[in-house]
Amino acid sequence: MYLNNIVEAIGNTPLVRLNKVTDGIKGTVLAKVEYLNPGNSVKDRMALKMIDDAEKAGILKPGGTIIEGTSGNTGMGLALGAIARGYKCIFVMSDKQSKEKQDILRAVGAEVVICPVDVEPEDPRSYYSVARRLTAETPNSFYPNQYDNLSNTAAHYESTGPEIWKQTEGAITHLACGVGTGGTICGTAKYLKEQNASVKTVGIDTYGSVFKKYKETGEFDKNEIYPYKTEGIGEDILPKNVNFDLIDLFIKVTDQDGALMTRRLAKEEGLFVGWSCGSAVFGALEYAREHLQEGDTMVVILPDHGTRYLGKIYNDDWMRAQGWL
Repeated sequence: MYLNNIVEAIGNTPLVRLNKVTDGIKGTVLAKVEYLNPGNSVKDRMALKMIDDAEKAGILKPGGTIIEGTSGNTGMGLALGAIARGYKCIFVMSDKQSKEKQDILRAVGAEVVICPVDVEPEDPRSYYSVARRLTAETPNSFYPNQYDNLSNTAAHYESTGPEIWKQTEGAITHLACGVGTGGTICGTAKYLKEQNASVKTVGIDTYGSVFKKYKETGEFDKNEIYPYKTEGIGEDILPKNVNFDLIDLFIKVTDQDGALMTRRLAKEEGLFVGWSCGSAVFGALEYAREHLQEGDTMVVILPDHGTRYLGKIYNDDWMRAQGWL
């Protein structure tokens, strides 16, 4: 048996029990290892779904150009879909993202445009604004807008959620997941809660992001927004894919705690994962220590691969420069 192209390899990633970092925790903590998707991240799922839905709607036409603002992983997923379907890609990233992410996108044939991170989302220089401008200027182009495109959530409702339910044989009691665009956690949670309404959803946020306070108060507080180093989670906007009714609570994790846990996952569990994976596990375990009981099963989604972060959190000199080692 063989696959017709690389995008047919997306999905059906394994659940792996965490054994060392969970010392002292009751219940079972399982990791959904999304770096085993062909583009090495969970974003492959929704990238393909956004392309499929745009083709069906007649928005994405033969020979078209896909233009997206991305922290890197969505770009990789879109690039794989574009290669399989014959599209061009232009990706707009903030200068905060790792050089590895930029290089990987160029390696698969995409054009990459870099924008400053320290500007308001509405600023014409922001990567949100530049992606929209390039779309307006480029004939036969498609701007997926992963933040507000509900195909993002639908991808996880249709694949990630059912996979986890089947893999745990319906035993899952808790889902923990980093929140950026919101598609992964909300699509997965929607499916799981439809199977069992008592499944608890823990959203992992970062300091410098608006999600936790908004969930707790209903207030979009701009004072919560400040620069942070963690890549892939947290936002300074409220994406349409974040359905706060599907997320029971948020836990914030510092850049340092996320980075150190990421390194522990590589050394102690053999899971060579990306930065937000460490954040997700750190936050999940913080919750689990107080709330997980014997017989409970928590699933933590690990979004991406460590190769994206070799120059940062896996680099001792870089870690020392942050004061984290």
